[in-house]
Amino acid sequence: MQKALHGISTHYCNVLTDARIARDTGYDSLEILSSKLVRYLDNGGTTRALKQKTDDYGLSVGCVNALLEIERYKGEAREQMLAEATRLTRAAAELDCPTVQILALNGIDDKPDEVVMDIITENVDAIAKIGQEYGVRYQIEVIAFTKFKTLQQGLEVIRRVGRDNVGMVIDFWHLYASGSTPAEIAQLDKNHIYGVHFCDGRLPKAGEAWDQLVLRNYMPGEGELDIQAWTDAVKATGYDGLWSAELFSPNRWEYDLYDIATACRENMEKYLDKTSSA
Repeated sequence: MQKALHGISTHYCNVLTDARIARDTGYDSLEILSSKLVRYLDNGGTTRALKQKTDDYGLSVGCVNALLEIERYKGEAREQMLAEATRLTRAAAELDCPTVQILALNGIDDKPDEVVMDIITENVDAIAKIGQEYGVRYQIEVIAFTKFKTLQQGLEVIRRVGRDNVGMVIDFWHLYASGSTPAEIAQLDKNHIYGVHFCDGRLPKAGEAWDQLVLRNYMPGEGELDIQAWTDAVKATGYDGLWSAELFSPNRWEYDLYDIATACRENMEKYLDKTSSA
């Protein structure tokens, strides 16, 4: 098991500061936000220098998060999506990072369900082919406020694509908010799980918008989820890979980020240790 600092938990940091915080606060790995990585590279940074720094700190890079809007399917938009996929995949390979996260947003929410599935399947297959050239895999994150949102849809895309470099991330909040339960997670094939986002939140109230900055503004244990049940469910599969401490919290982003990184790790370990000693 590796414990990763998720780049969203330290939202206002650049990637080099994330690495130093992760080292100083007891993590094994980084889940790097793609926006931070791209900004770093666009402003003169290199994957070689970043790899040297993470190596010096004794850290792995566990995931690059994420290639967004994988639902882009028309002409230049699709070409741009595949170009972004290639850039992030190449960077991940140069960082010895095994996994790039991919997700769809709301671009095809007006389409019938089967059309949504066909578009996502075709695009994920094309992305997966890129990854096979670089030795990189992809974890699908289903997003609760889109039309491609359920565990079953993610697993169906994996089945349809049929490649060995496509799996899923178990994001506690997104899966809870789209109707999944710990019992369903516990029945998964561990080989389909490429990562875990350890996080909390709540559902929108009647008439309330799907605003992540509000609905996810909770440390795990403060929201609606039974965090211990979700943790136990993942471990019941036999999965022993990357656990990423994800805190999507505008409130905590204004704290000292060393304190937040420490609190995220300690909070995650509390649930993981309880599971292992049960």
